[in-house]
Amino acid sequence: MKDYLIKATVPGVRAFCTVTTESVAEAVTRHDCYPIAAAALGRTMTASLLLAANLKTDECITIRICGNGPLGEVVADAGANGIVRGTVRNPHIDLPLKNGKLDVGGAIGIGLISVTRFTGMKQPFTGSSHLVTGEIAEDLTNYLACSEQTPSSVGLGVLVDPDLSVSAAGGFFIQALPECEEEVLAKVEENLATLPPVSQMIKEGITPEQMAERIFAGLPVIIYDPMKVEFGCQCSKERIEEVLVSIGEEEIDSLIAEGKAEVCCHFCTEKYQFDKAELEAIKDTIQRSKKEMTEE
Repeated sequence: MKDYLIKATVPGVRAFCTVTTESVAEAVTRHDCYPIAAAALGRTMTASLLLAANLKTDECITIRICGNGPLGEVVADAGANGIVRGTVRNPHIDLPLKNGKLDVGGAIGIGLISVTRFTGMKQPFTGSSHLVTGEIAEDLTNYLACSEQTPSSVGLGVLVDPDLSVSAAGGFFIQALPECEEEVLAKVEENLATLPPVSQMIKEGITPEQMAERIFAGLPVIIYDPMKVEFGCQCSKERIEEVLVSIGEEEIDSLIAEGKAEVCCHFCTEKYQFDKAELEAIKDTIQRSKKEMTEE
């Protein structure tokens, strides 16, 4: 099943549902994640896609989870165009199962979840709240209620097989609108109470449309055109050059002395090579910039 996301509405409530199995599998492979890291990274990536789906075309969102557990920081970026990427600081963490399940909450620990919206304004908006369980879906639901005063429900799931491959990933994001009637909200809550785990539904072949139909069972649901989602990174050699320019002349001199440099993107693990001539050109750029600032 290819990854995609759909929007569905009933009077007073909207939902976004997605399958992200291939996108998460790509990130997990690139970062060589063990199961707990795979689950945490996949849930965060899926969550960022679900929240970004509510943005305008050229806008994007970053979810950052900073806990005191062994997993370290988990970060995911997604755009309203369906492109997502993510990274986890310590991908090789392994903990005993908790109640027969991956202990994602224990791996993340106590800390904060932050959501940054890049909407074209001069300064992006960042909101944050304390982690409730570290399981990410509950933490995001709590964040939306506390930081953005939005009654919502988030469901996320990642299923990792014994061979460390990702066999199912996806989620949903439900949001009550101001005009929502109590009867509609009660029906949605009733449906959610009997909804199987997200990873189980996707493993069984449930589509985002069918997920939405289950969430809104008994209500007049409208499902909109699907949007493709996929793993992607905005990094390029040109962007890495900009980073090297920003580190300063002294650091570049040390790289020139070594004769080469290799820079790895922490989001997609792509490696970029710079030879001595390229590093010297970057030094020239730094010096020209300094000269222009002095002349001003």
